[in-house]
Amino acid sequence: MSSTGPAAEAARRDVRELIAAKGHSVDNARAVIARINEALEAGHLVLTPELKTYLTDLNQALEQDEGQKLGGKSAEAARFILRAIDRELDFA
Repeated sequence: MSSTGPAAEAARRDVRELIAAKGHSVDNARAVIARINEALEAGHLVLTPELKTYLTDLNQALEQDEGQKLGGKSAEAARFILRAIDRELDFA
């Protein structure tokens, strides 16, 4: 069952704005993760099994060793996963 109410709608709107924001997709992805985690902790969104999978995948795509720059594959993976998160938000 998806979350309802103004806080849930605000969280969804914020996440979608972050997904669509200009800038590097890796930076956008990190901001999306932070906003979703904030909404989950506050109880504004629920963690669906699909959203959990997407967040896990996104975190793996963004993993890097200290000082390592993320390349094009990480950015492309982030863009792909962010689109999946966008579709899942209505169920969270």
